[in-house]
Amino acid sequence: MKTELKIGIYGGSFDPVHLGHLLVARAALEELGLDRLFFIPAAQSPFKPESRPAPDTLRLQLLRLALAGETRCEVDERELRRGGISYTVDTLREYAQQFPTASFFYLIGADHVAKLNGWREPAELARLAEFVVIPRPGEPPVQFPSPFQGRMLTGFPLGVSSSQIRARVKAGLPVEHLVPPGVAGAIRASGVYTA
Repeated sequence: MKTELKIGIYGGSFDPVHLGHLLVARAALEELGLDRLFFIPAAQSPFKPESRPAPDTLRLQLLRLALAGETRCEVDERELRRGGISYTVDTLREYAQQFPTASFFYLIGADHVAKLNGWREPAELARLAEFVVIPRPGEPPVQFPSPFQGRMLTGFPLGVSSSQIRARVKAGLPVEHLVPPGVAGAIRASGVYTA
């Protein structure tokens, strides 16, 4: 009998969400046996203080379009509602209160692993969740700094980024092969990323 929920947490700017994000979600659901996976768009990344993402309403709309029909994936607006800089430790504490018997798996890009001890309250982060690395194509496995423990996803690495998609939109190039169809249409209709 299953007693403990396995919850995945996938934070990021999702500016915009793309097929790489969805392939990571699929790999995490399958490889970790997750019951639920929450996509949490950040209000403001502490690592990109100069960056201003697209409006929250648009990023949420694109995420909902991309996740339509995905019964184990949900969009969580808590960091957008909280506003200001989004700190992972605050979000993980809230999840631990909301789901006291769950195990948490935090998805993290390989480029962030070496910097984990620079995140707010690293010892608490390491206690609250297992960190799961999203591999980049052609990059070697990463080592977790103490006190962090984690693992690496093996499936579906795709070398695409949100910044590439924004640049393609600005240049008038198609993005239909990089984002779900509904997302491509919504990006076009909004006029975002063109300036």
